[in-house]
Amino acid sequence: MTKIAIIVFSDTETAEAMGKMANAFTLANEALEHGDELKFIFEGAGTKWIGELEDENHKLHSVYKGLKEHFTGACAFCAQAYGVKNQVEKADIKLVSEYNNHPSLRTLFAEGYQVLSV
Repeated sequence: MTKIAIIVFSDTETAEAMGKMANAFTLANEALEHGDELKFIFEGAGTKWIGELEDENHKLHSVYKGLKEHFTGACAFCAQAYGVKNQVEKADIKLVSEYNNHPSLRTLFAEGYQVLSV
């Protein structure tokens, strides 16, 4: 079984970032369709996406909602630092804090995940 980890670092403010998020969602859907093991983590400025994507009028909202149950979580430190911790909690997405209040990205490599950062 293929093990894929998608880490979203991109901010929400550019067309390029929107494209990265759309492509991350495409890969996530493809991985799930093939029965791959998937981890999907919002890190850094990427934690800001959660509040944006919760908006029903957002272009990617429906794709987000379809994948939401498969999200691993969002960085606890970064959600706080970017002022979106309440949005992450309201969206019922787990705050991850395995290493110094961040997700342990090293663990992904140690567990054999192919890691893609967007």
